[in-house]
Amino acid sequence: MEKEKLNIVDENDNILGTEDRKIIHEKGLLHREVHVHFVNFENGIIFQHRAKDKDTFPDLLDATVGGHVEIGDSYEGTAIKETFEETGVKISEKDLIIIDKIHKSSKDEVTGMINHAFQKEFIYIYNGSVDDLKVEEGKALGFEIWPIKKLMNLNDDEKSKFIPCVYGFVTTVLINFIENKLKYI
Repeated sequence: MEKEKLNIVDENDNILGTEDRKIIHEKGLLHREVHVHFVNFENGIIFQHRAKDKDTFPDLLDATVGGHVEIGDSYEGTAIKETFEETGVKISEKDLIIIDKIHKSSKDEVTGMINHAFQKEFIYIYNGSVDDLKVEEGKALGFEIWPIKKLMNLNDDEKSKFIPCVYGFVTTVLINFIENKLKYI
């Protein structure tokens, strides 16, 4: 089986070449990723519970959808493809609300892997039930919905259930965006 290759990029998000995904995370090479955060206004933000054998941040809560931008694909194309693969929900580019494009780096203290990426962050307004989402076999354990007010007041034990940079992004950027911008959309 051929190893998964991804683009490596420079500090301006220009493609420099390709490398194996495993080496990218071992060396902390800069690459491209997406997150799609499902927001349900009645209930809160939906998080994906990562599988226990993931190479980075196993068994923690992550964005609803996340993935690497594959060679030749765009951020938006990846968001659409990954949303269907990871949740079973079909969306189009017009369904995506861009929040930000961030440059982030984080080290998983459990596995030692480094995730150094440009990441486009999107919101998708999801009006269905969390129980209707299809879990991608082998990649996730399921989904959890957390009320926005609760996310702002978690204790340390509750915070430890999230990938630290995801929790930080949700509480500093995503919730602010939801409260200040979406009321006008």
